[in-house]
Amino acid sequence: MDISRQSSAEEVERGPRARTRRLMLETASRLMQSGVTPSVTEAAEAAGVSRATAYRYFPSQAALVQAVVDEGLGPILTWKSDAKDVETRVDDLIGTSLPRIEAYEATFKAALKLSLDQWARRQAGTLGDEPRFTRGHRVDLLKDAIAPLKGSLSGAQFERLAQALSLVFGVEVLIVLKDIWGLDGEETQSVARWAAAALVKAAMVAEM
Repeated sequence: MDISRQSSAEEVERGPRARTRRLMLETASRLMQSGVTPSVTEAAEAAGVSRATAYRYFPSQAALVQAVVDEGLGPILTWKSDAKDVETRVDDLIGTSLPRIEAYEATFKAALKLSLDQWARRQAGTLGDEPRFTRGHRVDLLKDAIAPLKGSLSGAQFERLAQALSLVFGVEVLIVLKDIWGLDGEETQSVARWAAAALVKAAMVAEM
């Protein structure tokens, strides 16, 4: 997703401060899982935390949403594969990621809503100095998945394959295949994995 990677929870102080931050995260996560994209103030009120305290941990809505999204992504962010075959690596990434994304579907859709809302306000010139919520973890993950092809594809071909695979990886896949086509989670994953394999094969054939 272009989300900037944040400091891990381990870097936050332990004790009451850590508990307050965790409470804010859990509250914001609960709100996002219900379909709401909370402001820092709204999350603070729901958590019973003062606004001043909340803003010390999350200085903007974008920072709060980024933290919740990273929590939702969880093990996806540390995905690695020892496989040498690119098709296997890509299939493993999608097979690992989509069930997790579906489990936190409402959270990722709420984050997408914020991204689209900011885009609309930026187009209208009303976003002001509000920090931008960006999405982009998928870029690094997909490039890692197809890394064995770096030596056989040109730089442009490598980038294009990663870009094409990004179309079948992420919450947008659920929006298209579940919301529009009415597929269930298992069917959605099957289509996404099939499409990813087809893209990898096409890139490898073009290279030959």
